[in-house]
Amino acid sequence: MVTTDDRVTRVRESAQKFRAPFTLDPSLALYCPQDNVDSLTQPRIRAWFDFVGRDYSPALPDVPRRVLLLLPCTRTKPYILSTEHKRINAALIAAGFVPMAPADPTLLALREEGESEALFSLAPLLHPDGIMVHRAVISEPLGLVPYEHMLAYPGGVSPAVLYDDPGLFEERGNAVSPWRADHTAVRVSATRWKWGPSEKRAYVVMHNEMARVVAEALARFGGVYTRRISWVAPGLTHRSFVVAKGQRAAHGIVAQRQVGAERLPLVGANDLLPEGLRLTALPTREQCQDALARLASRLGRTPAEAAGHFGRGGGDATPLALPELLEDLLAALRAN
Repeated sequence: MVTTDDRVTRVRESAQKFRAPFTLDPSLALYCPQDNVDSLTQPRIRAWFDFVGRDYSPALPDVPRRVLLLLPCTRTKPYILSTEHKRINAALIAAGFVPMAPADPTLLALREEGESEALFSLAPLLHPDGIMVHRAVISEPLGLVPYEHMLAYPGGVSPAVLYDDPGLFEERGNAVSPWRADHTAVRVSATRWKWGPSEKRAYVVMHNEMARVVAEALARFGGVYTRRISWVAPGLTHRSFVVAKGQRAAHGIVAQRQVGAERLPLVGANDLLPEGLRLTALPTREQCQDALARLASRLGRTPAEAAGHFGRGGGDATPLALPELLEDLLAALRAN
């Protein structure tokens, strides 16, 4: 059970998500939408926005196809050590993609028995067919995190290995900070809260700022890619950061939030990008339905019986890491 009544205890719980030698910066422990909005002026976050928005440019090889693969952030820090990223990266490596630089020594020291060194490289991946995959992460509160700067960047230690931010996930019922003066959430059970107007309004502010940060970066350097794929779970916050207003119904994502008498629009990065630089949000809902059917067949169960396994990604992950959906990702990477 997640602690929601005491920040000191919750920060202690957050620290357990980090793999040594990486540690949490308590000032980057964000437990509600209001915490997220406050973080926009935090010095580490502001410096990061300046880096990805104005200074960063990916160093990529001159190959026929260059694909940006945007992956979701994870509770495990660094992201590459999470079950989800390990399974996605393992599938890419097994399909013939090879890291263009050796594994990071700090990460390699955390390798478990049987894991390949390639699994711990932060460099772009190159396939013999001439397809290059440049991995990045869509994150709150950082917006966009290029894989190669997951641990460090010209400003010092990357904030991507310093933060914990479960504060925008309303459906979990614990994205609250009752110790704040502007807290308006209402407790509905011993473990769950319902957001009030302050939480809802701050969510919209932070949501739209994350879309802006992603769009600002891609508007500047997104043209270096021949394709831009966002591999994020349907219906969740990360996908909402991406898709445009006209795409939301097809993705099962709301276009606005009701706050009192107001309807506040949710803006995605694709709303702010020209058509030629937009992200393709995958997997589609149809791909998820088909993958569930294939998973059920593999497990010898009905789709209803396999739904729980699907939702957990077969373990401590999400459906994005399942073999059935990873087949769709590999097909998308190979597509012209």
